Amino acid sequence: MVVKWRQRKENMIRNISIGIEVGTARVRVIAGEFLKGEKNPKIIGVGESESEGMRHGYVLSVQAVAGAIKRAVEMAEKSSGIKIRRATLAVGGVTLLAETVSGEAIVSKVDGEVTSLDVEKTLEDCENNLHSTNKKILRTIPLSFKLDGKEILGRPEGSRGTKLEAKVVFITCASQHIEDLIQAVSEAGVEPIDIIPSPEAGARISLSDRQKMVGVALVDIGAETVTLSVFENELLISLRVFSIGASDITNDIALGMKVSLEKAEEMKLGNSEAKFSDKKLEEIVEARLSDIFELIENHLKKIKRSGLLPAGVVFTGGGANTKGLEESAKISLKLPVRVGAAEMFGSVRTKLRDPAWFNVLGLFYAEEENYGYAGKQPSGLWRNIKNTIKSGMRQLLP
Repeated sequence: MVVKWRQRKENMIRNISIGIEVGTARVRVIAGEFLKGEKNPKIIGVGESESEGMRHGYVLSVQAVAGAIKRAVEMAEKSSGIKIRRATLAVGGVTLLAETVSGEAIVSKVDGEVTSLDVEKTLEDCENNLHSTNKKILRTIPLSFKLDGKEILGRPEGSRGTKLEAKVVFITCASQHIEDLIQAVSEAGVEPIDIIPSPEAGARISLSDRQKMVGVALVDIGAETVTLSVFENELLISLRVFSIGASDITNDIALGMKVSLEKAEEMKLGNSEAKFSDKKLEEIVEARLSDIFELIENHLKKIKRSGLLPAGVVFTGGGANTKGLEESAKISLKLPVRVGAAEMFGSVRTKLRDPAWFNVLGLFYAEEENYGYAGKQPSGLWRNIKNTIKSGMRQLLP
């Protein structure tokens, strides 16, 4: 989502985009400017602060979260030289979920030709079949269509038949979490202009189109959550968030090695020069990683993708920096494994190469995702979804 601000300087319009991610451990803010002819934005400002008032990715205290956001925003303003008034938000946490639902509609035209209105009605029926109490729909991803029981390859418009069916993935999040997050950002003096699911944003940085086509799992290891997203045929087909994260590894090291949390964090990342038993440290880390991998493997089995993802598993998030992660994951998951990389920076050295920053970086590109069948997203339903979110924002904005 690119926000255009008029700058008096040089009498020109600057295409500036602001992304904010409020994680359990850190709040991250990035300001990027899109220059003419350039695909990637020029990073003009970065802000980061320690999170407060968050637990497993959801808001416990709006005021505490607002304070943390404000500190990160002020840092980004200072480094960029601009006043941040609006931003796109990444949303994650344990209430984020992908649910697969089916629906149908009778083709309306007498001659049986399927129109965009028929597609919209079918997707609306899918939404009606979703148990959406206390949930906000963030994304609607049509996986497949059938016409009179036969699968349609490509877009359904223009085909002829009687009954149109659809299978759809809805990405949802708890309404309370969305509303609390919007309020916290607003109290920090920033207007939220859009909300993007964190896995969608992170995938733009971490995954190639080919990986998403053949089948890949994106695993974001945050401080207190692990988010597993599975892509196939370039679509997000499954999403699950687990209440476990990199902080659990740090806590285990602190207890097992009798060291401070700060020292335990260094040891987890392989940055400590102190003399400790490498074998004992490896056993502690391996035990907690095994818990994470077991959750991932069980979900892959549930959706019948265990061992069947040609592009393997890509790890992101701060926990992706855990020493020995790749080797351990290959053995446990029996799939190709790698830690995500941000190719957009080329050979430039920057802390934004850290996979902990990928979700907020991906906010610059998230709107480019072409979810759904090969054609135009049904505008009516999508507009309703967007309006629902914007309506909630308007009610909460000062």
